[in-house]
Amino acid sequence: MAKDYYNTLGVSKSASQDEIKAAFRKLAHQYHPDKPGGNAEKFKEINEAYQVVGDPAKRQKYDQFGSAAFDGSAGFGGAGGPFGAGGFDFSGFQGAGFEDLGDMFGEMFGFGGGRRGATRTPRGNDIQVDVDLTFRDAVFGASKEITLTKPTACERCGGVGAEPGTKMIECKDCKGAGVRVVQQRTILGTIQSRVACSTCAGEGESPSQACSTCRGAGLTKQKKTLCVNIPPGVENGNVLRVRAEGEGVKGGQPGDLFVRLHVADDKRFAREGDTIFSQAQIGFTQAALGATLSVETVDGPVELDIPPGTQSGTEFRLRAHGVVTRSGRGDHVVIVEVVTPKKLSKDQRRLLEELDLKE
Repeated sequence: MAKDYYNTLGVSKSASQDEIKAAFRKLAHQYHPDKPGGNAEKFKEINEAYQVVGDPAKRQKYDQFGSAAFDGSAGFGGAGGPFGAGGFDFSGFQGAGFEDLGDMFGEMFGFGGGRRGATRTPRGNDIQVDVDLTFRDAVFGASKEITLTKPTACERCGGVGAEPGTKMIECKDCKGAGVRVVQQRTILGTIQSRVACSTCAGEGESPSQACSTCRGAGLTKQKKTLCVNIPPGVENGNVLRVRAEGEGVKGGQPGDLFVRLHVADDKRFAREGDTIFSQAQIGFTQAALGATLSVETVDGPVELDIPPGTQSGTEFRLRAHGVVTRSGRGDHVVIVEVVTPKKLSKDQRRLLEELDLKE
């Protein structure tokens, strides 16, 4: 059966988008099922109509083909729909320029259809610190001490805020609910919403006698030294997360600690992933005849055999002398540079001329 969405909203077919929106707001406020005298079926019809003609693109399609173009796709659950009989899906309004109506109606009438609940467990602020590492620290991992001064649960009262041995009593302002209902005048009329009680910070109770150390706050500023384990293989700019080591908060969970790593350069080495690179210089004779070199690695000096006829730029791979990883260890690549002498003695020059070495 064809549906007249304009008639449902009480507007003419030539109504502007602003007029349609204003009509929807008025009717939604009037018929919302959580209000005294509300009508769930009427509210569903209003929502369905607004979802179509409230969207300029859908409205154009509706004007051309009627409501049949939207049968089964309006996004509202009927008796056999995904939300059960009379159910409502506010997610259909999010995006495309519509307000987040789930949140809007949740705040208006105090029901839990929106994404925001009346109260949430509080969480402390996160903390970020910077830690400097050597090249070797990044390769093998390290333990670093970090000292922080931060709000922490009071040791005397355990974060409760009450003097040890005394009781917690029901908050007189919210009567133990942890929230208060406040009324507010808006363009839709007087609406009510729930907010956390400022007297008890949403906990619903307060100490009969405040802690003598934190004076009821449940928190004190304390200096704490942590030992943070830096895993092997980290790179410059990596951030480690240490859970629950951020700032504390009364009645909730502490935030997290984020450790940003700064790895110092090492002029002997370069790194790509789990591979370490270095350079070694050899003389013309060593390249021609071969030699044994002592090269620096992160493990210390290692003997490297240079075969005869080695060319400048040749790479030699030292297995398992690179960066430590979870799956094993990378390699160390030594790039050999053949150095041509800039000055020769008369005898050296004569010998080379006699050899007359050519490619």
